[in-house]
Amino acid sequence: IMLHSTLALSLLLIAVTSNLAMAIKKEKRAPQTLSRGWGDEITWVQTYEEGLYQAKKSNKPLMVIHHLEDCQYCQALKKAFAENEEIQEMAQNNFVMLNLMHETTDKNLSPDGQYVPRIMFVDPSLTVRADITGRYSNRLYTYEPQDMMFLIENMKKALRLIQTEL
Repeated sequence: IMLHSTLALSLLLIAVTSNLAMAIKKEKRAPQTLSRGWGDEITWVQTYEEGLYQAKKSNKPLMVIHHLEDCQYCQALKKAFAENEEIQEMAQNNFVMLNLMHETTDKNLSPDGQYVPRIMFVDPSLTVRADITGRYSNRLYTYEPQDMMFLIENMKKALRLIQTEL
């Protein structure tokens, strides 16, 4: 009986350990560093310059999300953005995506100041779309978690503008 329970305990330990090892391995692989929590299925570009190049090359608009790690509004927006299937799907298929935790040297990306979070669109002709704004007059390019339908409309608008203007 003693031998039997020792064997059972050993098998249990092996099972737990290998499950733990698999969980750790999975954990390491899953988060894509460039997504920073905005959507792991989305292909993110690393820099603004790369984003402009990809937008021009693919004829897709570039969506730039400015955010900071320790900003509660950014965190709330990120959660709503990441959980919205329509946004995730459009971002993955129809946009070149960039999220930045620092300012760019392009002043066109901060027409009304350098605040976070803000989301701006750049079309494939490399024009920053200052005409695609959120709903707040004091911070034109900010969105709140409850504004996801509004953001979806703006994403569609960015796509429509390409069809009609270019």
